[in-house]
Amino acid sequence: MSKFILPIPAKKRRWFIIFVIFLAIVFNYYDRQIVSILKPMLKEEFDLGDDGYALVLNVFTVFYALMYPVSGWLVDRFGERKVMLGGILGWSIACLGGGFSRTFGSFLFFRGMLGAAEPTNFPAQLKVVTVWFSGKLRATANSLCIAGSSIGAIIAPPLVAWLAMQYNFHTVFIVAGVVGFIIALLWFLIYTEPPAEIRAEAAGTTVDQVEERSFTWGQLWSRKSLWGILLIRFVSDPVWYFCLFWLPGYLQEESGLTLAKIGMFGWIPFLVADVGAIATSAWSDKMVRKGKEPLLARKIMLSTIAVLAPLCCLTAYVSNPYITIAIFALVAVACLSWLFTVSVVIAEAFPVKNVASVLGIAGGFGALGAVLFNYFVGQLMGSLGAGTIFIAMAFMHPVAVLILWTMVKKEKPNEESVIISA
Repeated sequence: MSKFILPIPAKKRRWFIIFVIFLAIVFNYYDRQIVSILKPMLKEEFDLGDDGYALVLNVFTVFYALMYPVSGWLVDRFGERKVMLGGILGWSIACLGGGFSRTFGSFLFFRGMLGAAEPTNFPAQLKVVTVWFSGKLRATANSLCIAGSSIGAIIAPPLVAWLAMQYNFHTVFIVAGVVGFIIALLWFLIYTEPPAEIRAEAAGTTVDQVEERSFTWGQLWSRKSLWGILLIRFVSDPVWYFCLFWLPGYLQEESGLTLAKIGMFGWIPFLVADVGAIATSAWSDKMVRKGKEPLLARKIMLSTIAVLAPLCCLTAYVSNPYITIAIFALVAVACLSWLFTVSVVIAEAFPVKNVASVLGIAGGFGALGAVLFNYFVGQLMGSLGAGTIFIAMAFMHPVAVLILWTMVKKEKPNEESVIISA
């Protein structure tokens, strides 16, 4: 073990690691939420319309989509410790750059850089959960990590609003960059590869059997389950991206909430989503502990919670912003439960040596779906109205349920088409 890594027993270390990942994801989502909360301010600063704001979102999201598969491959190739450290440093620099930007061009550049750096987080996080935790705790540990996404969305509205009103919008980005460097230091001091006995427990084998067969990169693309996961992310991720990127602005522009009220109430859907998604993840782990096959347990939970997602179409028929917040709190539970547990589905369906690559490819497709949806929203929000957008969103998770049951299964390399990885 490196002299720079803190000496912590393995059973305790894994929970410290979960905590650092949680912090990283909190500020990962805080960083990306900034522009949605400051949408009116940024539109005025850079003289933007809805199509210009969509460009800001899509510069981030295009780079995010392109780098997600690359990040997954990097994690499987070079390890989660190095790749996640590089990612945290990269997005911290991007935030500082956004804070110091004075032109729209430079601001777009650093949003693109942020999009390129942030995808390292989730393939690394899934690899960590897969090698440090068995199926009896995996979904819970995974949900505690990714809970940082909604916690980041919870703290972002009040903190961003306060910093922007107390100082200016540049300060918001600078604070995010400084915090990122602190988290990078914590990761450097705490994370190390799990010992053999932990890896064996996670894999459900003995120490001598930790080596396992895995697919090559090319072989992955022939797996039906990979295409199922890609389609699931493509159709379900855009609903969550809408909650992150468009809901705060929608509440200000269509429902009449001020920036100060967004700071007071805009976090509520994300808190409800966080609690709900952790609870559904724990429920799926409980099914596993009671003897249910892990992949089946995840499918049952995801199918059950998906019934909440179509509630978003009710938003078009209410004018009270607080009812809108309540509706999207329930929708966000479904979105976040899927975002949390589809990652665990990957861990249950694919060999451990492939999980980061599969998540990277899937995350890229999910971001691509968000790019197309952002463009659709940016172009049509004004002309067709929000109601059409909400009706389209209502069908996305039911379609994802159909794909999950018909395309995703346990994938096992055969003797003729495998690589053996230590």
